[in-house]
Amino acid sequence: MPVPALPRLGLGCAPLANLYTAITDEQAEATVAAAFDTFGGDVTYLDTAPHYGMGRSEERLGRALAGRDRASHLLSTKVGRRLRDLGPGESPDEQGYVDSPARAREWDFTADGINATLEGSLKRLGVDSVDIVYLHDVEDHLREVRTSGFPALAALRDQGVVKAIGFGMNYSGVMAGLVADLDVDVVLCAGRWTLLERTAYDDLLPVCERRGTQVVVGGVYNSGLLADPRPGAHYNYEVAPTDLIERAQHIQRVCAEFGVPLRAAALRYPFAHPSVVCAVVGAANEAEVRDNAALFDHAIPDDLWHALVERGLLDADVPLPLTGK
Repeated sequence: MPVPALPRLGLGCAPLANLYTAITDEQAEATVAAAFDTFGGDVTYLDTAPHYGMGRSEERLGRALAGRDRASHLLSTKVGRRLRDLGPGESPDEQGYVDSPARAREWDFTADGINATLEGSLKRLGVDSVDIVYLHDVEDHLREVRTSGFPALAALRDQGVVKAIGFGMNYSGVMAGLVADLDVDVVLCAGRWTLLERTAYDDLLPVCERRGTQVVVGGVYNSGLLADPRPGAHYNYEVAPTDLIERAQHIQRVCAEFGVPLRAAALRYPFAHPSVVCAVVGAANEAEVRDNAALFDHAIPDDLWHALVERGLLDADVPLPLTGK
């Protein structure tokens, strides 16, 4: 079964689950509707996971998609964390999500666990199938992934239950090893191929190019530092060190010289590598979706990328997203 043709820009649906800040059901629905209105193309790509708000992202996304033609959108979700109801006396471990349902996450890479997790996702999403399923954050569970988790997912692909399978995580080196050894269609790599970090260029992307594995990038703003590089900004989910803040600010100044917002450059840059087919960007409201769409369409002159290299802000050996303009 061929891998679905992903649009260049997709909606990351973690913020729909009250990531750090609560939003209403109406705000979530408006956010999804804005993605359909502004991201362009024949289909809209939406990425979610049971982990996001312990199912709340999938539930809200499902309600927002109700009544839409299934052919109008591509869906991806994730497996590895199985959800269950809280037991007596248990408290939810929200992990950054606010006001989550009374559920718990449990790692489960057995075939039964993979199947049950996907079935739960389909029920919450209100669909019969999803297009892509990623094994999620598996860096500490590689033995279970190789012996049962990935074979179970591959069986679902062979049966036509899902069209494409892969991995989604922040650890590009771990994914490189998995892609090298397994029949992986697509990976979602967060934060490792950005204006500030080339890690995936050195380990994951060469393997993906050799194996024909498609790459979706997430975390293009590196947890916020490339969105607003100020003291106290976050990088890789922690407060950014001073040297990285200064580097991001320097990149921002160069972008300003060419009339380009820093976020527009950060969103465009990963497409310099031919294996990158899509960037997934999270949004918590309609305005953020429309802003991301506008940034993605912002004209960026080739001279900007050359200037970043000349000033030592990008390494001379990395590819550049040149357009000939």
